[in-house]
Amino acid sequence: AAHSRRAALLGISEGGPMSLLFSATYPDRTDALVLYGSYARRLNSPDHPHGMDEATWNAFLGRMEREWGGPVALDVFAPSMAQNEGFQRSYANYLRLAASPGAALAIMRMNGEIDVRHVLPAIRVPALILHRSGDRLVSCGQGRYLAQHIAGARFVELAGEDHLAIGADYDTIAGHIEEFLTGARHEAALDRVLATVLFTDIVGSTEMTAQLGDKLWLDTLKSHHAIVRRELAHFRGREIDTAGDGFFATFDGPARAIRCACAITEAVRPLGLAIRAGLHTGECEIIGEKVTGIAVNTGARIAALAGPGEVLASSTVKDLVAGSGLEFEERGTHALKGVPGEWRLFAVRR
Repeated sequence: AAHSRRAALLGISEGGPMSLLFSATYPDRTDALVLYGSYARRLNSPDHPHGMDEATWNAFLGRMEREWGGPVALDVFAPSMAQNEGFQRSYANYLRLAASPGAALAIMRMNGEIDVRHVLPAIRVPALILHRSGDRLVSCGQGRYLAQHIAGARFVELAGEDHLAIGADYDTIAGHIEEFLTGARHEAALDRVLATVLFTDIVGSTEMTAQLGDKLWLDTLKSHHAIVRRELAHFRGREIDTAGDGFFATFDGPARAIRCACAITEAVRPLGLAIRAGLHTGECEIIGEKVTGIAVNTGARIAALAGPGEVLASSTVKDLVAGSGLEFEERGTHALKGVPGEWRLFAVRR
């Protein structure tokens, strides 16, 4: 469809064996091969001790079957994200949209039968093998085996335990791939600006999903998203990210950020929804379209402490809007996970 005669293939996990077969069969169509968290044989054997043993694999399949539809085995697939409630909801929704429990189990059983070790000597294209050292689903030994049996392959061992190619070091993975394919790594422009960050999240979304059913909940979620985006546009906020039912946005003025959060809270009430919102103002790092930094983490932690229908702000935000007519109620001093020091928090009075 793209009129491409040659391509670089990226194979992740069980996508690796498929990419290996293609590059060995069609070397004239393959520019390069990149494998992440992948393997040649899924299970172990007397001549391949790097795979998972059959009993552990079957127990894992049983867990997948029992818990499918929720954030199943996130402690294995992405332990760094396992405690992130927004990611839990987003991941569970992805699984439900992707496959039924029966289909997912059938695919995983087939994955357990994969063995393409005999193909490796036939690979004659440039190859990059990326693997996290502590991968809990596919051992790093699998990646080393691939690199040892593919002529001229380059092996890069990454820190971490996640099997999914996500997380804070995703740019590191992308950087290795870009450098391998192009010979140079693009350095993203880094800028620092003062911004007010807003995080919102629907309270009790898991319970509401069970109560309403998937279809009605998705309709409600679409209406919620439309309301949030309408208010962001009205108050000149910039949507940075959304995960499941949560939004992350930035503003160049704290007063407008507060009024936007309050407007969203009121506007979603007719939908039967209560949201929590958190605000903080601080210096943020702008890398392309991404906004990062300790100020962002602080805003997210504040939002997690807000109650249903509450807009919670740091003392920094409160001090910056003095004289604006906005009023606050003190909510005490809190330690925010992963953020140094103690923080006085204030709820916006409406």
